[in-house]
This record gives sequence, C-alpha cells and structure tokens, in this order.
Amino acid sequence: MKGDATFSFASRVKEEINRLERDESEKRSLLSAFLRQSAHLFYGKKPYLDIESESALTAKTIYLYLHELYEVNARFSYTRSSAFHHNLRYHVILEERIDEVLDDLSIDFLIRKSPLKLLNDLKSRVAFLVGAFLAGGSVNDPISSNYHLEIVSAHEEEALFLKDLLNHHLNVAFHAKTIERRGKYVLYLKRSNEISDFLIILGAKECCLDFENVRVDRDFANIGNRLDNFDQANFSKTLLASTKQLKAIEVLEKEGRLSALGGEKIQMLVEIRKKHQDASMEEIAKLLSEALNSEVSKSNVNHMFRKIIEEAHLE
Repeated sequence: MKGDATFSFASRVKEEINRLERDESEKRSLLSAFLRQSAHLFYGKKPYLDIESESALTAKTIYLYLHELYEVNARFSYTRSSAFHHNLRYHVILEERIDEVLDDLSIDFLIRKSPLKLLNDLKSRVAFLVGAFLAGGSVNDPISSNYHLEIVSAHEEEALFLKDLLNHHLNVAFHAKTIERRGKYVLYLKRSNEISDFLIILGAKECCLDFENVRVDRDFANIGNRLDNFDQANFSKTLLASTKQLKAIEVLEKEGRLSALGGEKIQMLVEIRKKHQDASMEEIAKLLSEALNSEVSKSNVNHMFRKIIEEAHLE
C-alpha cells in the first residue's frame, strides 16, 4: 500500500490534470485510455459498462466527457473496499449506446486492438497518456529518495503499447520499461529528469515545479554531504601523513642524524611541520615558500619528506 505522502502527491498530480481544458479529440483519447484500464462490460438482462475510479474528481471527468461527446446519461455509484482502510471506489455506470461508445473509442475488450485512429497528433497521444495515468498511475512524493512513476495495466498488450507510445511517439526522449508484478503489467520511469518531463507532458506543471524544487534541494544537500565526506577523507589522510613525518623527524633527532640531511630548506621544513602538525602538503609548501622567500612546490615538499622517512627507515 502506498504511504500517505506518496498517495497525496499522486492525487495532487491527478487533480491538476483533471482540471485542464481539452478539445473533443483529446477527450476521446483520454476516455479510450481510461476505459481500457478501468472499465468492465457486464452482460445480463440489461448490459452495462462499469467504469471505476479511486477518485471522485476523475469519475466526474469521465462522466462529463461521456455526456459531452455522446449525450448519454450515465449514473454514479460507489463501493467501499474491504481492504485498504475501506477506501471508496467511484463508479460511472453506462447502460445505453455502449457498443457505439466503445467502437468510437476503438475499444474491444476481447481483441485489445491499438487505438491508432485516435492518436494521429501529439495532443491526442498526450491525452491518451493522461487517461492511462488517471486510471492506473502513481508517482512517489519527491521528498522520498526513491524516484518512481508508474502506470499499472491488467493486460500486457496495454503496457507494451503505452511503453512504445511514451518512448517513440512524443517530442521528448523517454526510457520507460515494463515489468510483470503480481499478475499486473507495470510501465515505469525511475530517472528524476524523465519523471519531471512526464509531469510536464501530462500538464501537471505546478506539481512538476514542486517535484523539481525538492529534487534540486536534495541534490544540493547530497553534493554538500559528498564534499563534507571528501574533506573529512582528505583531513584524515593529512593527519596520517603528518604523524608519519613527525615520527621520522623524532627518530632522526634522537639519533642525532637530522642535521646530517643538510640544507636550510629541509631544516626549515622540519620546523614548519613541527609547528603546524595539521597542515596539508599544499599549506606546508606555502609556509616554506614564505619563510625562504622563494617558490617551493608541493612536489618538492613531498620529495623532502620522503627523504626524511627513508632516512628514519619508516618505509
């Protein structure tokens, strides 16, 4: 079961895209995708089409689009699930002109044919994806560290069609994948930039802005953590090197061999290291350059310390 935060963000996305204005071709494409996922045809004394949604607002959208396009009078009902904390499920029940509606939406529940005649331009393809997302989509809240957007389908053909549509028939490059999970087929995106692009394509611009703001904040925090870790690693490395150098200096001083190394530069280097035990090689080089009034490189400092360590037989 999704957590409250995840459900809340997914619901906000669906609420935003439900409220968008659409023309007739877009409404038809959206209905086609939604009914493929969420409609069930029941035969009996009087056949009826049961269109189900977890969202009252989405159910209202479906009802309005059916009425506007086909002038049919559907009715509402709801059921309460015995699982998932007794969540309500909303139903739009269609009892008239069912075959006409399904044929116009290129829906055949037996053959599962692709609705290519409805998707002859970009806006219709986008509307089809909107319908699929309203029916079976979810997206993790950006505050989670796991970026994930998915659309669940009951049929493999539907999931594969959505994947092809998303990856090859939009003006943005996606890398959507599909998996089977508990008898369902899941189309998913895991790249944060692709999730942002998908939200924009759906028309959820406000939610996308929220998603991006959280993502950018987290990325900056992660960069800061990495820099802190890098600085800590460098500091630890500096302390280890300094400890070894000071040990070598102590050995040579006790044995009276330090002066034998000769030269003002190396003697000054020893004094600077003893005085600045936490300094890095770069800082030592700068201090030595100032003391000698002459440029001393970091590699030169490293070379002199290696000589001291070798003389003390600490290698």
